[in-house]
Amino acid sequence: MVDTSMATKGHTGPLVYLSRLSKFLTMITSWAGALVLLINVLVVFLSVIWRYMLHSPIEWAEEVARAMMIALVFFGVATSTGRGGHIGVDLFLRFIPEQIRPYIVHASRWVLFLVAVGLVISSYDLGQASWLQTTETGLPQVIYVIPVIIGSVVMMVAALEHALRERAKVVLVSGAGIVVLALLGYLKLSMMPDPSSAAAGFMLICFVLGIFAGVPIAFTLGMSAMVFFICDPSLPFVFFSQQVISGVDHFVLLAIPFFLLAGAAMEINGMSTRLVELVVRGMGRFRGGLNMTTVLSMAFFSGISGSKLADVAAVGGVLMPAVRRANQNSEEAAGVFAASAVISETIPPCVNLIVLGFVANISIGALFLAGLIPAACLLVLMLIAANRFGGKINIREAYPKMRPLLQLWIGAIVGLAMIFMIGRGVMMGIATSTEISAFAVVYAIVVGRLAFGELTFRATVKMFVDTAAMSGVLLFIVACATSLSYVLTIQMIPQEIAQFLVGIGVKQGAWVFLMLTIVLLIVFGAVLEGAPALIIFAPILVPIATQLGFNPLHFGIVMILSMGFGLFSPPIGLGLYTTCAICGVEMKNVIPPMIKYLAVSLFGIIVIAMVPTISTWLPRLAGY
Repeated sequence: MVDTSMATKGHTGPLVYLSRLSKFLTMITSWAGALVLLINVLVVFLSVIWRYMLHSPIEWAEEVARAMMIALVFFGVATSTGRGGHIGVDLFLRFIPEQIRPYIVHASRWVLFLVAVGLVISSYDLGQASWLQTTETGLPQVIYVIPVIIGSVVMMVAALEHALRERAKVVLVSGAGIVVLALLGYLKLSMMPDPSSAAAGFMLICFVLGIFAGVPIAFTLGMSAMVFFICDPSLPFVFFSQQVISGVDHFVLLAIPFFLLAGAAMEINGMSTRLVELVVRGMGRFRGGLNMTTVLSMAFFSGISGSKLADVAAVGGVLMPAVRRANQNSEEAAGVFAASAVISETIPPCVNLIVLGFVANISIGALFLAGLIPAACLLVLMLIAANRFGGKINIREAYPKMRPLLQLWIGAIVGLAMIFMIGRGVMMGIATSTEISAFAVVYAIVVGRLAFGELTFRATVKMFVDTAAMSGVLLFIVACATSLSYVLTIQMIPQEIAQFLVGIGVKQGAWVFLMLTIVLLIVFGAVLEGAPALIIFAPILVPIATQLGFNPLHFGIVMILSMGFGLFSPPIGLGLYTTCAICGVEMKNVIPPMIKYLAVSLFGIIVIAMVPTISTWLPRLAGY
């Protein structure tokens, strides 16, 4: 992970005032993001109550929720920029000579600033264009744009402050390098009779440079799309912010922050620690008991938070102290965490299932059901591997102070009840995934507070603030990936890839196409992370797979599992970097003990790919 923040000690003058301004604005956006998230939960929750109990739907609820969703994204990403909380892939930086590495790393901060400036300019123009327009229910269209302008301005100030936090030589040289690259690009375009023909090339160069320089993935995607719009004079620059906004202007995506919030509430309430301790005390007596506990805990939390990185953070924070107290291998434990995250990719309400359903026009409820049996198969395989390769532990060493069993069972029952509520709601079609996620939030906060009393008012406020910031980071990736996907579409790149892959499927067979898809998604899943890779590839690959005779539910599950495998696989898996950071270990020490667990995961993915019934039986039984 690339840390985009540094200490400000030793700086005086204008930078001090800029730092104070950045902190003040970041505080404002953090509170605003938390407030917007709270209001959004209440709006969605009450709209369902109104519809079912009073038989009178609130007509404006969805539009207001979408507008606040955009506000949540841009307030959240502004807050994360101020905190230095974006994630990038720094694997390639180690191959750069140490003398110039600081300048390359610092140049990524200037990229954050430039993308923020581009968003400010483009969104301001969009605001002017939409000033007199209204939505279907008569609300002013500008309500969708104002949060973007505010969030982009705060992001610009925070990014500038971070860019200036360094030795003067590093700041000036890295900034000069960016300027020189921009001038070279401008000169190249000025000498071409048709500058728009070079737009795609410049976009690709920016993308590759961003990945190699460790620029946070959202800003790598945003920078690539922004450069394309700048280089192509036939496209108004206002399209840049318009496409970024359209990427998150969807009611269904609200399920992502809602499920993250529900997971955070479960953790703060103490339900997660109680459940994990119960499983450790039950499984610890067996061979590989602690590893099996990790596998089961990751599967359980995948059914709550929806985010794999959030799952690793939640389970890792609880289990790693027990691993060390029991004198177990921390590197192997980290490898089990990462491999278990792969097998949990299709357990509802996984974020990627929601994103796939949204971009590929597949029923999210059907995807939730389609992922259950594949997840169960992979879970069994991983439990067998954990038992075979693990050792026994002394439970008293892992938990010197044990809670009463009644407390542990209450925590487990409350958590499992929420999982049952989510699954029942999906199977019966009682509500949409977004509405169910709103109910999950209310349940986790109210029931958890009544059952355990650990969720104080202060902790609740912090939970909303932190979840809003995390949601902003995740959904800003989706927003920028959508903008880049739009650019690829108008360049006819998806169509060309589609023709190439259809040719392979027709000549070599559909199963060759499927195997190539798995390899492709493992590679891009490692670099892009799940959501942006899905947004770019799902609209291309799913129709082709359907044309070649694959069930879209089966193919979608294979896609998600393949990208999850790439995300947590060495040497460049972004999720593996996060796991190592959470577990406090080095990747080079994690890879050897992890390989055997990854091999088990890959075997399971191939079996699921080759046997479509594993994914399609349950949805077909439910009538999808």
